[in-house]
Amino acid sequence: MVQTHVSSDHIRQHFTAAMSKMYREEVPAYADLVDIVDDVNSETIAQNSEVRNKIEAEGGISTLNAERHGAIRVGKPEELHILRRAFAVMGMFPVGYYDLSVAGLPVHSTAFRPIKADALAKNPFRIFTSLLRLDHIADEKLRNIAGDILSKRQIVTNRAIELIEQAEIKSGLSHSQAEEFVSELLETFRWHSKACVDVSTYKSLKDQHPLIADIVSFAGPHINHLTPRVLDIDEAQRRMPLRGLNPKDSIEGPPLRKCPILLRQTAFKALNEAVKFADENDEDTMGKHTARFGEIEQRGIALTPKGRALYDELLANAKNKSSQTDTPESKSYFDILKDEFQAFPDDWDVMRKEGLAYFYYQLTQAGKVDANSGGLRQSLEALISDGLVEAIPITYQDFLPVSAAGIFRSNLSSNDEKLYASDANQAQFEEDLGATVQDPFALYEMQQNHSIEKCLKMLNPVGCID
Repeated sequence: MVQTHVSSDHIRQHFTAAMSKMYREEVPAYADLVDIVDDVNSETIAQNSEVRNKIEAEGGISTLNAERHGAIRVGKPEELHILRRAFAVMGMFPVGYYDLSVAGLPVHSTAFRPIKADALAKNPFRIFTSLLRLDHIADEKLRNIAGDILSKRQIVTNRAIELIEQAEIKSGLSHSQAEEFVSELLETFRWHSKACVDVSTYKSLKDQHPLIADIVSFAGPHINHLTPRVLDIDEAQRRMPLRGLNPKDSIEGPPLRKCPILLRQTAFKALNEAVKFADENDEDTMGKHTARFGEIEQRGIALTPKGRALYDELLANAKNKSSQTDTPESKSYFDILKDEFQAFPDDWDVMRKEGLAYFYYQLTQAGKVDANSGGLRQSLEALISDGLVEAIPITYQDFLPVSAAGIFRSNLSSNDEKLYASDANQAQFEEDLGATVQDPFALYEMQQNHSIEKCLKMLNPVGCID
């Protein structure tokens, strides 16, 4: 009897649902956050037909309600390598390199996510994965202690590894194997309330950096947050305190706009959780650890390199001006940010024509009629002007290093907002990963160009692009 394989999309959907269930049980406050998001989304869809139509085009409310991403931190190259293989089973691949050393964080990262449009439409779940950089631990003795602790742990079960190997050999898993794989892999991300270090070591690691303590002190890379998508992040931020949640002080990312760009994020602050620390007599000592929280995100359009350069310039300008004003009558950082971003066009058509953002092109109903009647020979811009082709914003699927760092800092009892000199090392990261990270700009451009070619092929058999 021949066993049929289930799709990687199906496995990813199953994994996302299982991860969500586990995290809601482990962090009840996260379930409250999801309730807020569900209420805000339902109200927004009911009140805004344009948003409702866009959600329906993207797969409907069920797709909207699926968690968008989670985040983990691993301690050694072998852990990053095996997780790359595990995520590949679920159709998730490394996209982008993020150097968080610029924010004073001793990690560099990538996002494992689906890369094809149809896979993203079925389930867009991604995991932002950070690797500890042991060379950023200044104290040599402590660096060696951390390395020794990490060398003794295995974060993926033996059975999960067997199933990963099976999927690689057979190019997939059967339904029963997929269910077992998800169950086994879930153990990697489960919370462990007992640390694998004593209190003294934990404090030494935390004094070096709270992120180091979180990565090294436990048996595995517990999921530190999950993130649903909200359609009105400002309203969700306002409602969090009303439900007893303590939100971070501000929303990360660009200011509120008519035409959203990139990514806006906020979170409720990490919980102070009871942890058992083992001492030299194998007796438990109770303590506290702060790491796990709930986050929400609102995604906008993906920017081109030109658009991203303008975004980075305006963000840097705002931070510089904010750091130079400290009198009571001075504008807040967010007022300065809003002022700076007046220079970024807030109109889809202007953004498109200036090459600031990526769009997906499709035939309008009128275009489909003309296509069926023999096609046209016109340029893309002429087809848009004639109402035969429309441009749809391509949603940004990736992350922003400064925003990620801001979320991390707010949940690690760190108020360090400084930017440091970059210590990027993508080549080393890719060596540890065992693969090359994909360029997110190239993926968006490919999606845009493919849609243009498809439209022109349908309307213009000879076709040319202006």
